[in-house]
Amino acid sequence: MAKMHIKKGDTVVVLSGDDKGVQGEVIAVSREEGKVLVKGANIIHKHVKPRKQGESGGIVDAEGAIYASKVALYCPDCKKGVRVHMNVDGDKKIRVCAKCGKKFD
Repeated sequence: MAKMHIKKGDTVVVLSGDDKGVQGEVIAVSREEGKVLVKGANIIHKHVKPRKQGESGGIVDAEGAIYASKVALYCPDCKKGVRVHMNVDGDKKIRVCAKCGKKFD
């Protein structure tokens, strides 16, 4: 398993690709693949078959996975995507903005 600098619920900015500059909340994190799902970024079209009688199938828009290295944590103080450092506070590790020093939970 790879180390991840991003957690579920974080606000991130996409750094590269078709959705460069898109801001969104992290929906899910896959540590095994090193990928994240970001709300509103990397939208894919899934062709869904109806599973139950009366259920409708069709084409559904859903978020696709993005490599975690292609997103950066968004700092509201700096108003951009930033790198983070790990600071030890007692027995807890806390992520801190490398630019301004803001702490992330």
